[in-house]
Amino acid sequence: MAQGRREERRQRLLECLERDPFRTDQELSRDLGVSVQTVRLDRMALGIPELRERTRMVARRALGQSLRSMGTREVVGELVDLELGRRAVSVLDTDPQMGFERSLLVRSQYIFAQADSLALAVIDAPWVLTGLARVKFRRPVRVGERLVSKAVVLRSKQQKHVVLVTTTARQEEVFRGKFLVAALEDSKPGNTEVTLVNEDSG
Repeated sequence: MAQGRREERRQRLLECLERDPFRTDQELSRDLGVSVQTVRLDRMALGIPELRERTRMVARRALGQSLRSMGTREVVGELVDLELGRRAVSVLDTDPQMGFERSLLVRSQYIFAQADSLALAVIDAPWVLTGLARVKFRRPVRVGERLVSKAVVLRSKQQKHVVLVTTTARQEEVFRGKFLVAALEDSKPGNTEVTLVNEDSG
């Protein structure tokens, strides 16, 4: 009987990580109603590495394509999935330096910067700029929460692209933004003129 419950719990653990490979042991513990130690033992029994190694593994598998619009280190957070011109995913572990001292809430500029850099990274062009951003901060983010941002290119027309970015923490949406980004033909001085926003930008 106990073995049956254990197998069922481990199956649920696998399903949780299949949906979201970036879940921490603490989050899994809360969802499964067991101790963190039990989650770790189950992971070991199933051959599932710890979160940091899972993130590296996902990133290695996903980043067969190279970024064109920026260097990998210029992305705010860790880029873990990329399909140029279509979608991208990044992960940001928040720390005390990103938050206010008294409230321990993460400053909004870090949440925005992760989303904005991802919206630029997903575009398949050598030079890209943000022209317009319509954003909503859904709820405060506490220092220590892990932010997972997902970017999807909704449409592209000539040099302009509309990118939707959603950011979650503990599987709850904390940020949503629609970015109009423009791909530039040439990065040389004097050759970067492009109208970033016009009447079609909505």
